[in-house]
Amino acid sequence: MSQIVPALNIQALRKSFDRPAVDGLSLTIPTGEFDALLGPNGAGKTTTLRMVAGLLAPDSGDISICGVDVLADPIAAKQILAWVPDEPMVYDKLTPLEYLEFVAGLWGMDATRAFERAQELMGWLGLAAHANERCEGFSKGMRQKVALAGALIHEPKLIILDEPLTGLDAGSARQVKTVLRRLVSEGVTVIMTTHILEVAERMADRLGVIANGQLVAEGTLDELRDKAGQDGSSLEDVFLQLVADDADANKELAA
Repeated sequence: MSQIVPALNIQALRKSFDRPAVDGLSLTIPTGEFDALLGPNGAGKTTTLRMVAGLLAPDSGDISICGVDVLADPIAAKQILAWVPDEPMVYDKLTPLEYLEFVAGLWGMDATRAFERAQELMGWLGLAAHANERCEGFSKGMRQKVALAGALIHEPKLIILDEPLTGLDAGSARQVKTVLRRLVSEGVTVIMTTHILEVAERMADRLGVIANGQLVAEGTLDELRDKAGQDGSSLEDVFLQLVADDADANKELAA
């Protein structure tokens, strides 16, 4: 029986700046899941994901995406990965269609397939009516959707989103959530960070809590409730308890 390769496998990952930002973090995420990484500011979430995306070199540790070693073969890893930061980055003088065709060209996609995929994504995200308008006049929410479409144009297997709903109105947020859920149903893996715990509770299949650069807890909401000893509690209560428990543990180690 062949072994199932996870979408993301992180082992003993470390990165320090003035202090440890990621401190021996290990995490495995199966294929076809929607996972949310939660943690207080400075916990190491974004640093971890930037290392996964190849934007930041780790001090030590291993990262693989769908079996591809990110450090040994970064180009192959990037070909199956999408990274969407919290601040959208698009070319103001291009229209959404031009931007998507440009990004598809960077990936070496067939022009016909690229156009079809661009039309599909713009339809999903409510951008079709604005396909030929320059991005310079778009709101942050509109730019965020264009950036998301650009990240998805090459049909990645793993999608990483840092605060994906920032700046989106309710209608746009629903469109983005619908698109992400559609992709997960097709076997794509989605990992997001968010400070909006209600969004994580509604959208994610599994949740990971990071504090002080380490994975404090990981699992379904019910599994996190069991770990926190808070049966039936909201994610907010569970999250605060887990982070408090980690802080208490660190104080005991330092004593």
